[in-house]
Amino acid sequence: MTENFLSRGAGGRRVYVALGDSFTEGVGDYNPRLPNGVRGWADRVAEKLAKAEPGWEYANLAIRSKRLRHVIAEQLQPALAMEPTLVTLYAGGNDILDFGTDIDALMKDYETLVATLAASGATVVVFTGFDVKVSPLLEPLKKRNAVYNQRVRDMAARYEAVLVDYWCFDAFHDPRMWDTDRLHMSKAGHRYLAGQVLDQLGVPHKITPKEWDPPVRQGLLDWERRQRRWVLDWVLPLFGRKLRGVTLGDQLTPRWPDPVRVPRKGLKKLVRG
Repeated sequence: MTENFLSRGAGGRRVYVALGDSFTEGVGDYNPRLPNGVRGWADRVAEKLAKAEPGWEYANLAIRSKRLRHVIAEQLQPALAMEPTLVTLYAGGNDILDFGTDIDALMKDYETLVATLAASGATVVVFTGFDVKVSPLLEPLKKRNAVYNQRVRDMAARYEAVLVDYWCFDAFHDPRMWDTDRLHMSKAGHRYLAGQVLDQLGVPHKITPKEWDPPVRQGLLDWERRQRRWVLDWVLPLFGRKLRGVTLGDQLTPRWPDPVRVPRKGLKKLVRG
């Protein structure tokens, strides 16, 4: 936990900037009234910051499918220009899923990014990656994920960043914490993660874990039907996009590209309709 985080603003500045990919954009937490049709944990964190201490401004530059190189090239300088007092960063997950990724080179670039953000004077929040049980076909990528997580932990200590050790959250072993694509968090997952981030920052909130009955055990036929639907709806389109060299984020712009003053009653107040 970051001690007295809310009292550390420089000259009263309170600017939160979120960087990254679909994880931070909010994919899986769908809301058609908000930019890009999603909400996500970062919006929730911004709203709780503003409720605890009015005056916070918030920008979210994250776009789904972005690789680390895109975050560095497209999001870093705009973020620094905003003179943030708080930055959250998750990037590299899409790179881990790309065949041929050099994990050592990736983490060197990641460290350069963390070091640059830390040098700005902002409080920097970083995340490990969760070991998503999607398919046995992706098991070979576990080694990359383990390397990524350990290097992120080391960097958090080296640059005095706040670590949200997402890998350790047992709650995410429940499939209801995940969207139907099995790679992005559901609304419940985003709410839970927002609470974890706020806890690490020492920001008061009333977000509580969702209480569910135990999962209903699936029969073989139901399991096969769900697997078939998942492959048709998510896996084949994903590989099709990779073959065509396109991503779901190609036509999107950042949800909150410039800092907005966060209303105490939530970001939805900024959206007409």
